[in-house]
Amino acid sequence: MEQRKILHIDMDAFFASVEQLDSPALQGRPVIVGGDPAGRGVVAACSYEARAFGIHSAMSCAKAYRLCPQAEFVRPRKGRYSEVSQQIMAIFRQYADLIEPLSLDEAFLDVSENIRGIPSATWTAHAIRQDIYAQTGLTASAGVSCNKFLAKVASDLDKPNGLTVITPEQAVPFIRRLPVRKFFGVGRVTEKRMLAMGIRRGTDLVRYSRSELVEVFGKSGNFFYEIVRGIDCRPVQPRRGRKSVGSEVTFKEDLQCRAQMLQILSQQAHRVESALRKKQLRGRTLVLKVRYDDFVTVTRSRTSGCLFCTTSDIMAHIPQLLATTEAGRRKVRLLGVTVTNFQTEQENKKKFRQLLLPFPPPAGRLAGNENVY
Repeated sequence: MEQRKILHIDMDAFFASVEQLDSPALQGRPVIVGGDPAGRGVVAACSYEARAFGIHSAMSCAKAYRLCPQAEFVRPRKGRYSEVSQQIMAIFRQYADLIEPLSLDEAFLDVSENIRGIPSATWTAHAIRQDIYAQTGLTASAGVSCNKFLAKVASDLDKPNGLTVITPEQAVPFIRRLPVRKFFGVGRVTEKRMLAMGIRRGTDLVRYSRSELVEVFGKSGNFFYEIVRGIDCRPVQPRRGRKSVGSEVTFKEDLQCRAQMLQILSQQAHRVESALRKKQLRGRTLVLKVRYDDFVTVTRSRTSGCLFCTTSDIMAHIPQLLATTEAGRRKVRLLGVTVTNFQTEQENKKKFRQLLLPFPPPAGRLAGNENVY
């Protein structure tokens, strides 16, 4: 099988960079996109100048202000970010037919069959980054490799405005040196479990058999077993349907009354129902998100044989899910409701034809290493 050539293009501090682009007075300054630092908002994104102070996304804006009082706080402009994102995606389409957007500011591209006739994926990535800068004034970082996992890791190695290549020959040695926290699917809890097992890098992970990893990490164990051996057969998927529909709210004051929480969750469930109905989606899995006053966040989920699409469907399970958390015993600053694990498009069309009426109305540099692949 011929080696694939995969790019991962990731815009640098996208939201904050757009704000600096549109307001020259913000250039070179620490910029924080998010809520009011005097309120309960959180950081949605921040510039590299702000990151130098230890600020990062999901941090409270109040804490960000304490770390950097001179920072410029701006409210998110989703419409503007979407507009710039469309420009970037249009550039991608000039270089590849297989494009998998992950968000407004990043995507995988499979350039194994390069529609521009550029034989090197490295120089394709370089050309894309040049076009992005010429047409938007923004910089992007890129990773180039033989699979999605390595391309995504590579794009983060030389930020901002860098390009890193991991050739097929370098893949396994690179993965063996990689800290486990850099592996896709390894969050804080999984990393803690791996460290307890003596797994700090890929070279430690490769010592475990598939069955041992599956026993400890479930189906993710299969992924860890293969990826540490350089195996990632996931294709670039051009059509990524919506994965979830949700609603969440951060409170001005922490809540401790569970009855009040359930009332708010019912309102969120109604919003989710409206969004599901508009998009003609029905999901098999319901997720409750709870963030306590100390910013510790937990989720509880339930997958049901009955599909979730109405407020009553959702609220039939929310009280039990909430009861499995410490909400009430601990103060809560955020609640969220999400429906995911949707029916296939074909199932949706069939079901919604039957169920429609019952619904109630409602210039960058070529940096990093010098490899060409």
